[in-house]
Amino acid sequence: MVCTRLARGLVLGLFFCSGCAIAKTSVGSLASAIKAEPETSMMKPLTQKSGPDEIQAETLPEETAGPLPIPSLDEASVDETEPLESESLSDQPPGSVDQPDQEKIDNALELLHASGYFREQGDLDSAIEALDKAYAKLLEVVEQGDPELVQQKEDLRFTISKRVIEAYASRFRTANGLQTAIPISMNRHVQRAIDLFTGKQKDFFLQAYRRSGIYRPAILEALKEAGLPEELSWLPLIESGFKVKAFSRARALGLWQFIASTAYKFGLKRDRWVDERMDPEKSTDAAIAYLKELHRMFGDWTTALAGYNCGEWAVLKRIRAQKINYLDNFWDLYERLPQETAFYVPSFLAVLHIVNDPKAHGLELPPLDEPAETETVMLSRAVSLKDMAKLIGVDRAVLADLNAALRRGVTPPDRPYELTVPSGKGEILLSKLHDIPAWRNPVPSYSIHRVRKGDTLSEIAARYRASMETIKTVNGLRGDLLAAGARLKIPTAAKAGEAPLETSSIQSEGLKGKVLTYEVKRGDSLWKIAQKYGTSANLIISLNHLRNTTLTLGQIIKVPAWSSKSPLTKTATCRVRRGDSPYLIARRYHMDLSELLSLNKLTPRSRIYPGQELLIRAE
Repeated sequence: MVCTRLARGLVLGLFFCSGCAIAKTSVGSLASAIKAEPETSMMKPLTQKSGPDEIQAETLPEETAGPLPIPSLDEASVDETEPLESESLSDQPPGSVDQPDQEKIDNALELLHASGYFREQGDLDSAIEALDKAYAKLLEVVEQGDPELVQQKEDLRFTISKRVIEAYASRFRTANGLQTAIPISMNRHVQRAIDLFTGKQKDFFLQAYRRSGIYRPAILEALKEAGLPEELSWLPLIESGFKVKAFSRARALGLWQFIASTAYKFGLKRDRWVDERMDPEKSTDAAIAYLKELHRMFGDWTTALAGYNCGEWAVLKRIRAQKINYLDNFWDLYERLPQETAFYVPSFLAVLHIVNDPKAHGLELPPLDEPAETETVMLSRAVSLKDMAKLIGVDRAVLADLNAALRRGVTPPDRPYELTVPSGKGEILLSKLHDIPAWRNPVPSYSIHRVRKGDTLSEIAARYRASMETIKTVNGLRGDLLAAGARLKIPTAAKAGEAPLETSSIQSEGLKGKVLTYEVKRGDSLWKIAQKYGTSANLIISLNHLRNTTLTLGQIIKVPAWSSKSPLTKTATCRVRRGDSPYLIARRYHMDLSELLSLNKLTPRSRIYPGQELLIRAE
């Protein structure tokens, strides 16, 4: 018996975990009890007429008993004993769920799961009988206006009715020898998708069809092994066009278009070195696991495919919003799905129609690309694809396509990696692998600056000897405003064609001349202090053994006077205006251009920007 508290939550989430309401052993025991129970009279089952003759549940043959006696259905699943006095209904708080009715719902839930067990075993008659018993048990529930009980009953009745339809559909397919488990419907929605694939999107369809030859044979084998319909092998055509590196606006990636969270749920690894969403074999295994879960959840493939596209929660929300007791087919749900998902299933069905009979739709399908013949080798260190491709004599693009999951074009340095190479190249690679130097992570061509309160883009650009436009481009900035705490990538001076200000080179100059003391004031920064005293921020850091550029109000620091033949110049600051140039500023403040450039560590080719502060000689 499922405990009452657990059942209350699980009925509402029934679609999401078909096997978590009762343990497998409980399902098996209950299933055995159903099969062992003799036919008894019961109220009219849920199933109705299908054609001229009414479908009747067949009498099950007696099964031989197992090692232990199996109780009857009543003994195994329904507790008929009276509640203890301390547990009587009069002692329950007002509004609590009526206990006998809750037990009936619990029992119906167990029968529902038993029907799933029978269906997995291929015993459709027993599955239908279990569903009939579950529905009969549900009809005994008197709701009495309790909203929680009403909701549980509605959810369970909806699920049972849907499972009955699905079970009869399965028996019909078996009886008529149909191999497909996906009904290939034709209606105006599917026809519209066919018109699109044979019209505006004809080139996309034909190119995707051609690429399918590379991946579809392996997908078919995996589907066959998993017992899923082979039609699902065409799903990547509408997901990604059979491109392993396809990336959507929703940040879904790969043949099967997994988002990161779903990929993680189904065991696909994603780190700085690999993203297995782009691995055809591993992503196919994950997609099969997801499709199986969705099919168990919804009971039919069209609804399961809708869940694959927009997520099971979105589909269930639409199902629950429908004010009906039965979901006879997917098209009842169609109009309530998100627009993209609503067109997703018709698009998939359109693909099946076209590939099954291309001439009927005016298409001549191109020859398929053939899958490459490959082998794998195990590597235990970081090696770049570029170096390996050159070593074994293949194009780098070929090796990159065979190992699309490698994000950086290099094998992981922290673990063994199984590399795919063209057939016959594995032994060559291993024999010459020692000739390839170990890959080293390149030194970034930029440094990181954390924006402090009061920083301006022009000050940061001048400090790092980079242009404002370059900093804006590298960081994707649209304007000059900066947020305190933001991290900016600053291109190195070497990349900009100038020598960077390295601490080691500055220290080699020595700390010649006077060393002053300075008390930090509000709004000060190392850059402003260095400008004021004609020195550099790096020298101040070196002299004061500072670990970072952060200063505190009232802090006393030593300020070196820059080594110079002339005494330290007393300076003031000015702010650059629009249209200014070093020459105009020098002329405005009655200075030589060379003096202005020297005070600000500028060259005749340096650029200045509106808002930038420059040192000038004080009068």
